[in-house]
Amino acid sequence: MSQAEGVRTFFGFRVVRFFLLLLVMGAALLWAANRIWPLPLQELPVARVVTAEDGTPLWRYADAQGVWRYPVRLEEVSPYYLQALLTYEDRWFWDHPGINPLSLLRASWQNIRDGDIVSGGSTLSMQVARLIDPHPRTFAGKLRQIARTFQLEWMLSKRQILEIYLNRAPYGGTLQGIAAASWTYLGKPPSELTPGEAALLAVLPQAPSRLRPDRFPERARAARDKVLARLAEYHVWSQKRVDDIRQESIWLAPRQVPQLAPLLARRLTNHNHLDVITTTIDATLQRQLEELAAGWKNQLPSKTSIGVIIVESSTMKVKAYLGSVDFKDDGRFGQVDAVSAWRSPGSTLKPLLYGLALDDGLIAAESLLQDVPRRFGDYRPGNFDTGFHGPVSASEALVRSLNLPAVQLLDAYGPKRFTANLRNAGVALRFPPNSDPSLAVILGGTGARLDQLVEAYSAFARGGNVARLRFEPRQPLIERRLMSPGAAWIVRRILGGQAQPQPDDTLPGSVQLAWKTGTSYGYRDAWAMGVNPGYIIGVWVGRPDATPVAGQFGYATAVPVLNQVNNLLTGSTRFNQRMSVADPRPKSVGITTLCWPGGQPLPAGDTNCRQQRNSWILDGTVPPTLAAPGQESQEGSLITLWINSHGKQVAANCPDSHSSQIALWPTPLEPWLPQEEHRSQRLPAHDAFCPPLGKPAVQPLLLLGIRDNAILRPLPGKNSIDLRIESQGGSGQRWWFLNGEQIASGTDNRHFQTTLSQPGKYQLTVLDEGSQVNTLNFTLD
Repeated sequence: MSQAEGVRTFFGFRVVRFFLLLLVMGAALLWAANRIWPLPLQELPVARVVTAEDGTPLWRYADAQGVWRYPVRLEEVSPYYLQALLTYEDRWFWDHPGINPLSLLRASWQNIRDGDIVSGGSTLSMQVARLIDPHPRTFAGKLRQIARTFQLEWMLSKRQILEIYLNRAPYGGTLQGIAAASWTYLGKPPSELTPGEAALLAVLPQAPSRLRPDRFPERARAARDKVLARLAEYHVWSQKRVDDIRQESIWLAPRQVPQLAPLLARRLTNHNHLDVITTTIDATLQRQLEELAAGWKNQLPSKTSIGVIIVESSTMKVKAYLGSVDFKDDGRFGQVDAVSAWRSPGSTLKPLLYGLALDDGLIAAESLLQDVPRRFGDYRPGNFDTGFHGPVSASEALVRSLNLPAVQLLDAYGPKRFTANLRNAGVALRFPPNSDPSLAVILGGTGARLDQLVEAYSAFARGGNVARLRFEPRQPLIERRLMSPGAAWIVRRILGGQAQPQPDDTLPGSVQLAWKTGTSYGYRDAWAMGVNPGYIIGVWVGRPDATPVAGQFGYATAVPVLNQVNNLLTGSTRFNQRMSVADPRPKSVGITTLCWPGGQPLPAGDTNCRQQRNSWILDGTVPPTLAAPGQESQEGSLITLWINSHGKQVAANCPDSHSSQIALWPTPLEPWLPQEEHRSQRLPAHDAFCPPLGKPAVQPLLLLGIRDNAILRPLPGKNSIDLRIESQGGSGQRWWFLNGEQIASGTDNRHFQTTLSQPGKYQLTVLDEGSQVNTLNFTLD
């Protein structure tokens, strides 16, 4: 190698090393600058929005500056908008490194020529840099913008940069982002923009205040037409399409702030950190429900609110959620969420007990139950409608929501077992600390929530399975079995008015609405739960501060709301199409004819069949009549007697005797039975020469003073009547009930006395320690 070649090689190596050093130093400086002046993306306030399942905004939470911004992804924006935006603002967006030198030179020449800033030559990346790091429109500001632009292109992808623009571009007032503009101005998601609407919204960020279409529609139209001209010039859209769009006027939807399902939005945002929370709500149904609530508000007593939840039973998606009658009405505690509040459930748990009792073999649909005064230690329940009804079937007791038969059933099933089964299925009732479930639980002596009750009633819509509510589409469907499909089917048919069995060829294909009411103690809570072929509906009415409201009970105040909501669903083609679900009779459900009082099928002509009842039965099982405690040995069961040839009772060792079985009604039912069904008429007389052995029978409990069904009138000149009734026979202490309410009668509880002045019908009932009951009905005229 010559000396000259060596010198050239040496200097060449030094030049390469110098440029490599410059490159490394430049990269280090850029890295250091990026660390010292990072992109201020994390400093941008985050706005949150709760949407319906179709993307309709339900509720929004503005950022600290009160800006409305609905986060959106690139694939959620109409392709027409992206075409219009990139063609008009930045044709080479996907190709340039962040700045377009030709655009900058053109803008500089225009500004020098006009002596003012008329064009900035900004690419979309540069506009994003200005959005995240505002700067003055000066030469130094432009240099800062260019630096931020290169930083953006280095740190983020083109897609990310474009999404920042889609979410941050100004659209006038407090609107930012294409989604907020699309919903506010046009009432639709950005994915559904027409070409004309896309061209309009693409140009608004250039001068959002001057071009606002709600204030300056002509300016906005002229700006839109400039975008259309550019699209035609570059052959992005055909000239014919552009000419057709030019004929369209600027049409805007009525501007509305998203104000639907506020309490659901609060509930979800409290436990969710997503910027966009997509719910299962149907926006149309939610809006209709809140419009109905506005009408209900004027009919409610002061400070009374309403909670309603509508769930699609096949998916358990919550389609509408009304937490209060008016979110903005502080006088009605509008910000208290009745759907998630703990309240007394009243009688709404009864159908669940009847379903579990069917599975347990305690009852069939038409089994005999006793609606009579009962005492359980210090607990003496009564009926809501006052009075007692004597012998009732299980289906009748459930439909009429009678309390005493339900307590009798829970006593046999076990309150702890009942609540444990509910808890195992996901329905956890609330009790005071260190307190065990008691018989009062079935009458509302516990705490429950409307959303949990709707979950519990899903058992009647989902073949016995209790499923969790789904508030967001991403939540999985979770369910657990509570009762068998057959038990759920029978209870649903009973609640739907189809308690009487029918052959399959005449049986209705489904239950249009199975419903149950509930009223808590003191008229504090009114409930109505409904299950139709497609939806589960839960309704609560009451005062959120738990103050009693006289005359407020389930049938009077909650059922009208339930019916109106059900009519809303069945009257709409869009919702009604989901109600074609068939409800065939499960194979485990059969039909039989049973006999009262024993509760078993008997051959035709059997004298122990005192009353026949056609009944749904489960798994071919026909349980005997459920006896209350103390009745298992003799009262209300099939007893065996020894009868002689004369038809009289004798001792077992008497000559000419044979055994005979006789079914007797439980003694407490006798006041409601015809005379020929009383024990004294059904049991044969004793033979005087060979009487049966055993303890002397307890004397029957009698009431003396007035005859049954008497009509009483006060003496002339008096407005009231003094009533005194004596009891004879029976055993032990007495408990007196007037129209179903227990009345104290002083130290001598063998008689009852009171003064009555209010005209009407009365029922006086006495219960003794041997569970004997007698009743007098009379009228005060």
